[in-house]
Amino acid sequence: MSEEGRIAYLNARLLDPATGLDVTGALLVEDGRIADFGAHLFRTGAPSVNEVVDCKGKCLAPGLIDVRVQLREPGEEHKETIASASQAASHGGVTTMVQLPNTSPVIDDVSVLEFIARRSRELKQTKVYCYGALTKGLEGKEISEIGLLTEAGAVAFTDSERMLGDAKVLRRAMSYARAFDALLVQHPEDASLAKGGVMNSGELASKLGLAGIPAVAEVIAIERDLRLLAGTGGRYHFAHVTTADGLEAIRRAKKAGLDVTCDTAPHYFALNELAIGDYRSFAKVSPPLRSEEDRQAVVAALADGTIDIVASDHAPHDQDSKRLPFDDAAFGVVGLETLLPLVLSLYHNEHLSLNDALALVTVRPAERFRLPGGRLRRGAPADLVLFDLDKAWRIEEDLLHSKSKNSAFGGRPVQGKVLRTVVDGRPLYAAAGY
Repeated sequence: MSEEGRIAYLNARLLDPATGLDVTGALLVEDGRIADFGAHLFRTGAPSVNEVVDCKGKCLAPGLIDVRVQLREPGEEHKETIASASQAASHGGVTTMVQLPNTSPVIDDVSVLEFIARRSRELKQTKVYCYGALTKGLEGKEISEIGLLTEAGAVAFTDSERMLGDAKVLRRAMSYARAFDALLVQHPEDASLAKGGVMNSGELASKLGLAGIPAVAEVIAIERDLRLLAGTGGRYHFAHVTTADGLEAIRRAKKAGLDVTCDTAPHYFALNELAIGDYRSFAKVSPPLRSEEDRQAVVAALADGTIDIVASDHAPHDQDSKRLPFDDAAFGVVGLETLLPLVLSLYHNEHLSLNDALALVTVRPAERFRLPGGRLRRGAPADLVLFDLDKAWRIEEDLLHSKSKNSAFGGRPVQGKVLRTVVDGRPLYAAAGY
C-alpha cells in the first residue's frame, strides 16, 4: 500500500450497526476509502501513515444518512443553501442528505436534478441525493417521468409535504413505479381532514383556540394507500408517521408481506403537543406534534422495528416565516445538527441498544433508499462520524450552523457530541483535539 492519503484512526470504539460490531480497535483510510478496521489492526506497532487520529476511546461509526431534508436551493437560498446545510450536516455527523423535490423549480425535470448534483460535486462537502417529484409540479394530477428521473439518479419519488390525494392517480403511479422498481414516499395526511388545522386536535387545541388536525387524518391516508399497494405491488414508504393507529396499520401490513417501510422524526419521539406551550411557533410542524400516548407509541414502534428509519425532517425557515402568530407561522423545524443526540436519547433512555439506535440513521436508510454508505466495509467510501457518546451539552438555536434557526429543541439538554465528520476520507469538521 502507498502511504499517500493514509489516515489511521486509533483507540476507537468501532460501531457498525449492519453487523453488530462493537469493539475497541482501529480503522485505516486509504485514498478516501476504508482499507481495514477491527480490533486486530495496528496491535503490533505504529502505522506508517500520513496522519494519525487518536480517538481517545470515543465512538467511530458510519456517517449518518438523513433521508428527509429541505435544502431550499434552488429557489429559497435566503433560508438555506446546499453549502449552509452541509455546514450544519457536518457539525451533526451527517455525511449523506436526500433532498425533497419542493425546490423552485420543482425536481420534476432531469435538468433540475442535474443542477443539484453538479452543485454538490463542486462543493465537495456532504453528499446530496435527490427525490424526484411524484407528480409534475407537485400538483397531484399528472405523474412525473419516473423512468427518466430514476435514470438521472433520483432515489425515490414523493410530492414532498403534500399528500397525493387522488387515489386513481396514485394507483397509476404505483403501477408505473413498479416497472422501474422505484420507491414511492407518501406524506400520510388526508388533506380534507387536515385543511385549516395548525396543531393536533384535542383538549389543548381547544384551550388555545387553534384549529386541530385529527390523528385519524393519518391512519385514513395510510389505510387507503396500503389497500392500493396490496393491489399493485411495489416498494412504498410512509414519511414521518406520528400516531399509534397509523403505526398499527403499518405493523399489520408488514406482517402481511407488503413491501412497506416508514420513518419518523426526532420531534415525534422526543416531544408531544405540550411543547407548543404558549403558542410557540418553533414547535409548529407537519404533521403536528401529537398526544403523549401517540409519542409513546412512536417510541414503542422504534423499539419493535415497525419504524425503520429516523430522518431529521430538516425544514429551514427564516425569522419572517416563523416569528408570527401561530396560525400564520410556517410548518417545520431544522434538525441536521440535533439528529444524532436525539437518536442517542433512545439509547440513553434504554429504549434501544446503541447499534440499534444508530441503525435508524445509517444502514437502514442506506438499504431502503439504495444508497452507498451506512456501514463499515472494506473498500467502501470512508464516510464516518466520531462522537462522544456521553458528552452533555445544551441545544442553542443561535449556535446552529444552518442559515435558519427554527429548532423545536432550543435550551434542551442532550447527550452525545460529534467530534469529527469525514466524507470520502476528508474531514469536513473536527473538534479541537480530534
